Amino acid sequence: MSAGGRQSRRLPNPAVSFPAPRVTLPAGPDILRTYSGAFVCLEILFGGLVWILVASSNVPLPLLQGWVMFVSVTAFFFSLLFLGMFLSGMVTQIEANWNFLDFAYHFTVFVFYFGAFLLEAAATSLHDLHCNTTMTLQPLLSDNQYNINVAATIFAFMTTACYGCSLGLALRRWRP
Repeated sequence: MSAGGRQSRRLPNPAVSFPAPRVTLPAGPDILRTYSGAFVCLEILFGGLVWILVASSNVPLPLLQGWVMFVSVTAFFFSLLFLGMFLSGMVTQIEANWNFLDFAYHFTVFVFYFGAFLLEAAATSLHDLHCNTTMTLQPLLSDNQYNINVAATIFAFMTTACYGCSLGLALRRWRP
């Protein structure tokens, strides 16, 4: 009891009321020695190639390939951020369930990248479609653009597969 006859109430310590960060991946450079770290590096590499290849194809179908560009650029930067958080060790400083965040991130990006892969494959399949430009029929994609789009489709598939593998590994960590 305090001097006025009232009991003093203690506020809970905020450091005690939050759970410790839950992460089973190593922080720092050791993450690069895990399968998950290797897949994130491959996601960044292949995703960057998708971004570069689609941009270099002059984007003949902006409705389809605009989404592919959005997904590849966004996933590229978020994967860099994700890897940077683990490399810097910030994951041990932020109270969060990193295993769930890893799973949620890779699930979301896997779904979006799978859609982007399908759209890029659809854009590539329209190679023989002829369009009327100034009274002459020309193919929608030149041979050079077609080859670039084929490479972009292959790398989009490889990136999607890497995100799928990361998703499987994240699911194992989240739900052991």
